[in-house]
Amino acid sequence: MREQILAAVHAGDVAELKDAIEWNEIPPDFGAAARDDPIAYWKQSSADGEGREVLAVLANLLALPPARLAIGKDPENALVYVWPYLAELPLDGLTPAEEVDLHRIMPAAAAKEAKAAKKWTWWRIAIGADGTWHTFRKYD
Repeated sequence: MREQILAAVHAGDVAELKDAIEWNEIPPDFGAAARDDPIAYWKQSSADGEGREVLAVLANLLALPPARLAIGKDPENALVYVWPYLAELPLDGLTPAEEVDLHRIMPAAAAKEAKAAKKWTWWRIAIGADGTWHTFRKYD
């Protein structure tokens, strides 16, 4: 699934994400505003009007390592991978290297707000070990 999403990123066309979305039996959680038509929502919410800003966010998130969460009972498919790994860390105790990663993916003002709130307030993507795309949304 990660490779399918990255293929859309490299194509530069947010509509290419439709294939990845349709691989799932149940649509991923893209947030309430994107529920009916995520492609249209991403185009509308991107500064460029084409969804390329959202593709850039995906590329930046997926360039970092994921957090690995053991969720579920199936030993082969219990892991859920969450990008960025920072979304699963306490933001008030980041190492210098983790701070650099934070600034790679988040504007400085948003990073400062997230650290002050001590919770993740940016985009997050989760994909199951079985390839199920669970979520991609911005957290407030």
